[in-house]
Amino acid sequence: MNKGALLDPAWNVAPDAPRHIHLIGICGTGMAALAGMLQQRGFEVTGSDANVYPPMSDFLANAGIEVMEGYRAANLSRHPDLVIVGNVVRAVNPEAMELARRALPYLSMPQALAHFFLADRTPLIITGTHGKTTTSSLLATTLHRTGSSPSFMIGGLVEAFGRNYHLGDGPYFVVEGDEYDSAFFNKVSKFQHYRPHGVILTSVEFDHADIFADLDSIKASFAEFITRIPKQGVLVAHSDDPVAGELAAAARCPVILYGTGSHCHWRLTDLHAQGLISEFSVYHHNHLQGRCRLPMPGLHNSLNGLAVIALMTHLGFSFATVTAGLAAFEGVKRRQQIRGQVRGVTVVDDFAHHPTAVRETLKALRLAWPANRLIAVFEPRTNSSRRAVFQQAYANSFHQADLVCIREIVPLDTVPLAEQFSSRRLAVDLCAQGIEARAFADTDTILSFLDENCQEGDVVVILSNGGFDGIHERLLTLLSQGI
Repeated sequence: MNKGALLDPAWNVAPDAPRHIHLIGICGTGMAALAGMLQQRGFEVTGSDANVYPPMSDFLANAGIEVMEGYRAANLSRHPDLVIVGNVVRAVNPEAMELARRALPYLSMPQALAHFFLADRTPLIITGTHGKTTTSSLLATTLHRTGSSPSFMIGGLVEAFGRNYHLGDGPYFVVEGDEYDSAFFNKVSKFQHYRPHGVILTSVEFDHADIFADLDSIKASFAEFITRIPKQGVLVAHSDDPVAGELAAAARCPVILYGTGSHCHWRLTDLHAQGLISEFSVYHHNHLQGRCRLPMPGLHNSLNGLAVIALMTHLGFSFATVTAGLAAFEGVKRRQQIRGQVRGVTVVDDFAHHPTAVRETLKALRLAWPANRLIAVFEPRTNSSRRAVFQQAYANSFHQADLVCIREIVPLDTVPLAEQFSSRRLAVDLCAQGIEARAFADTDTILSFLDENCQEGDVVVILSNGGFDGIHERLLTLLSQGI
């Protein structure tokens, strides 16, 4: 039986003055961004992936980066100076096997990001179970508005830049700090490599059930990361979240607490929502600083904005400068993004998939559209959401919705059926609470149901961390055909 590649740890290094860098698994969001940054720095960049299709294939082609479709040993025949291995790659991958045979230098994606881009910058790391992409985008865009010319690498497309990475000339590098593991040979959370100076910690909950056994194992990884913040750095922690507050207490650097409680250094009060815009008062050490306007709905987004205020004022920016930047935020794709409106039906796209994220997203949309029927369409797609571990939690996440459509899961091959999530059971549980809910076998049946049942004024929010079979545009097309 083939046990896979046995990579020599001695070759897990960055060589001096590499010229040709090859990325295995190049079409992942983070890997494609890294490829673009390396190419911008002047390296010859190639890559390979099993699935090469738009939009990443178009992005890489436009950047002039050669991409080989399919994983093959021959893809390393040009003997690159360095190979970067994405975390989608397993030890049995033929290129991983060839990498071991050729004894080429190799790094994981976060190791490479740290080596090539963070060593000479001031890394600002946004981490936590929820809100990483939105908060990173808020921070990077607001720094940009101040003329600070930040660099960033984020898990979503930032509207102000039209991409998920940027290399600026300023001192700051904003990174979304993911707790997922780095590579098959580097089984530590990605953020352990990121040399933090300033950190925002939004929340800590159980997630990623495929790699973490329980909440304690996740807490241990975050705790280790916090110890990496130097004494001259800073941790901005959301103290409304009990685990984040607990972990922050052990930091060896200055800690700034933000939230809604009276003990917070930075406190949010008097939240007012008008459509997709939120306004709130900001207090620092119980002294009113002023009002903040944010073009995003919901308490959770306002708290993300408050975290940016706390970090940036610590870095020396004025409150007025920061709030002006937040007010001009253009958004980030797949975070409460309106995809279109047809026949009076508004279709919203959101990345939410964890039970807490689903709950907070629906609360925010209810604030934005208090009088409209809110239809939630949910695809349980992640390794965690397809497990029964969140079955009951999801039953408590859809209270703001008037109608819930749940797609049946694609079963996990490695998990017993009894331990997998049941869309039908969730529908039954929601109906028992008085919430109309249905489970559907596939995307086509959901679309047929929505086409027949959507009414003028409805807000349909699509909740998935994936493409959901193009349901957004397909729904808009169906609705337009019915005019």
